[in-house]
Amino acid sequence: MIDLSPWPGLSVTAPLGGGHRNDVYEVRGRDRLVARRTRRTAPALDWELDLLEFLEHHGFVVPHTVPTADGRRSAGGVIVQTWLHGREPLDGDWALVASELERLHRLTAGWANQRPGFRSTRELQLESRGGDVDLEAMPDHAVHLCRQAWVALSAGPDCVIHGDPGPGNVRMTGGRVGFLDWDESRVDHPDLDLAEIPGGPLRGHRAAIASNAIDAWEAACGWASEPAYARRRLDRLRQKLS
Repeated sequence: MIDLSPWPGLSVTAPLGGGHRNDVYEVRGRDRLVARRTRRTAPALDWELDLLEFLEHHGFVVPHTVPTADGRRSAGGVIVQTWLHGREPLDGDWALVASELERLHRLTAGWANQRPGFRSTRELQLESRGGDVDLEAMPDHAVHLCRQAWVALSAGPDCVIHGDPGPGNVRMTGGRVGFLDWDESRVDHPDLDLAEIPGGPLRGHRAAIASNAIDAWEAACGWASEPAYARRRLDRLRQKLS
């Protein structure tokens, strides 16, 4: 169970789906909250929390970090954040979701500092590890396919991306878009955020390249933690590139 003692008065209500990287729980005190136990390093977590404060300041709907009793933003790899109310997007909401992601990308274009321990798809042309990616754990043919997909992405400034803007991480409330779970955020190519947005802004050749790049990313990230899923994504990429 997660240790909430640095936040007196909070108790776990139920576990939430945290995937293969984090333990996530609904917790309650006076308000409905979310607690997450992360395996990210302290510098990587600080980068994420600094980003959320920056985005909140610029009008984005994102979780707000609840400090411990002594004022820390995290304790023992655990963070507590506000609950983002709302619903998952419907078909007619995705254009607004894409627009808010593009606002994120414009605001952070050329962001100077990569998240500590992470690498972008551009950097992974030369590097082997970053974030959840370990290309050294993959066979050579798989690494070649991933890098082939990534190198095709257009030139231009990278920016901060959410990294996983699927329906489960988006909340619609009061006509606005909120994004939760920034665990995979980093500096990378903006099209990775837009590749799987239903009816999104990418078209034609650009859409095809982004689709390949996200297949490669999902395969590389899940190679050890979600092997069956990772191999399905790699097989799909192989078929498209053959």
